[in-house]
Amino acid sequence: MTRLEEPGSRIVWLVCNAASGSNSEETVREVRTAFAEVGLDLQRVIPFPDEPAPDKGELAEAGVDILAVFGGDGTVHAVMKQAAQWDGPVLVLPGGTMNLLSKRVHGDVPAPEIVTRLASGRWRCTRPLVIRTRYGIALTGVLAGPGAIWNEVREALRSVDLLEVVATTQEAIRHSTNAPKVLCEEVDCGRDEGYAAITVTPQDDGLEANGYYAETLGDYAGQGIALLNRNFRDGPHDELGLHDEVRLVCPEGEPMGLLIDGEPFDGSAEETFEPVPCEMNLITTIDEVRGDAR
Repeated sequence: MTRLEEPGSRIVWLVCNAASGSNSEETVREVRTAFAEVGLDLQRVIPFPDEPAPDKGELAEAGVDILAVFGGDGTVHAVMKQAAQWDGPVLVLPGGTMNLLSKRVHGDVPAPEIVTRLASGRWRCTRPLVIRTRYGIALTGVLAGPGAIWNEVREALRSVDLLEVVATTQEAIRHSTNAPKVLCEEVDCGRDEGYAAITVTPQDDGLEANGYYAETLGDYAGQGIALLNRNFRDGPHDELGLHDEVRLVCPEGEPMGLLIDGEPFDGSAEETFEPVPCEMNLITTIDEVRGDAR
């Protein structure tokens, strides 16, 4: 990790997504105030996706020193993909529902507090392990299997259409119950019949796999709620170990559903995932939590 100098008059662009779970006008104001209080020059606020996220050329031409993203994991994924190959630091702020990447680099703290930490100078850049997939990089994790259909229920909930929520929930339970399951290859601790969902999560030393199952219709409904909230650990599951590579297969040869950083993709009957260093510099203040001023 590379230590950064204290903020000074660094130029900041902030990308916000008002549709994210914990992103509101009030919290955006709090974040803007926090930037001003630590002496950072917040020159532009971009309302994403109403306005496109900046690419590396825009950031370089404007002399941006820090690209801040205030949104959920899906928003962070989209913004970092657009800014790919930019060599400046990215500040991930928790403005969504789960905020898994923000928690990884800052701990479970609100966005204004993270910005305030920058004044102490105890912040660095890191390139943590992420997941390489055939569809691009997963910053926070992958979910594979018929359980991925619960993403459609999440979208229905956002539309506040009760009939659509009921219909998609019924279909999600049916699909999770009856659709072909997925297996984690070369793992001897898994269930022979496979799982409704397997999650793959980047850790500091590899990829962690967990298989989620349900044995009754009620279990599937409960598991679906956990999937909606991305609280996977709340549901019944098997720990499938830590790996240098994870290969998932559908024994019946059917394509598997995928959620990559919470966004849906159509997978194949076999998918391989590998840990790789993040290609962008992420600001981390986790040492502030640990009391470590290295």
